[in-house]
Formats: sequence, structure tokens, C-alpha cells
Amino acid sequence: MNMRELLRASAICGLMLAVSGCGGISSGNLFGDNTGPDRQVAPQVREGRDKTNTIWDLFTNVDDPNVTVEVNKYLWQASLEVLNFLPIQSVDPFSGVIVTGYGTPPGGGRAYKATIYITDPALDARSLKVSLESRGGAVPAETVRAVEDAILTRARQIRIRDANL
Repeated sequence: MNMRELLRASAICGLMLAVSGCGGISSGNLFGDNTGPDRQVAPQVREGRDKTNTIWDLFTNVDDPNVTVEVNKYLWQASLEVLNFLPIQSVDPFSGVIVTGYGTPPGGGRAYKATIYITDPALDARSLKVSLESRGGAVPAETVRAVEDAILTRARQIRIRDANL
């Protein structure tokens, strides 16, 4: 065996040992059983533990959906583009909320304020909630629907553009 083959074999053995050490076996107990006379674990700790932490947990999605809200990036971008004439007051990409101040659309004479809520990572009409108000009060449902349609159309255009890259 030459030096290169020896180094390759030792690197493979070292990698195999490192990966085998990342399994679910803990504290020298070969069967992974945390019960028994030599292993005293409080019942509430044993019942609360539903997973063992291994290296493979790095490759799984372990986010709690009750804590993490994912938003569709195309709906997000389209909302900002379609309503770019409105001044942004607050933006929270983690909860999917965009709040704007009053602004007048190009060629329009009425000022609007919008709140956009993106509830889901799907590019779908159910994922988008738009609330509009004017200085005079409520805005007709047709106007809100037209804004939602414009955002959905622009989001689909952005997705198609990104697919062609």
C-alpha cells in the first residue's frame, strides 16, 4: 500500500467512526433503553422526551408550526410592488404582516391605507388577506378584490420570471 491509499483508508475509517458515534445510543447503553436499575431517570423527564438528538436532526425540519409562520416570497414581493405608492409603516416578514400609511394611487384622488397579511407559504388566494381603508371610511369590496387580484397576478408573474432563470 502506498501512502495515498493509506491516508484514504484512514480518512474513511475516521469518518465511519465519527458518523457511528452520532447515533441514538447514549451513555454506553447499547440498547438505547433509558429505563432499568442502572439508569435512574425522573418519570417527567422520560415522558417529555419524544426524540433523541442525533446528527440527522440537522437535516430535518423541526420548527414548531405554532411558533414559525412561513410566508410566500412571491406574494410578499408582489404586495410591496403593487402597493409601492403607499408609505410603509411596519413590516414583519416572520408573521407575514405589512402595514402601510395613507397614500394616493397614481391617477387617483382618494387616499388609501392597507394592511396585508400573508398566512401561508402557498401561492394561493387563500394565503393573502388584504384590508383597505380610506380617510372617508370603508372601501368597497370590489376595490379590495381588485387589489388582491393585482397582487396575485404580479406574484404569479414573478414566479414565472424566477422559473425562467
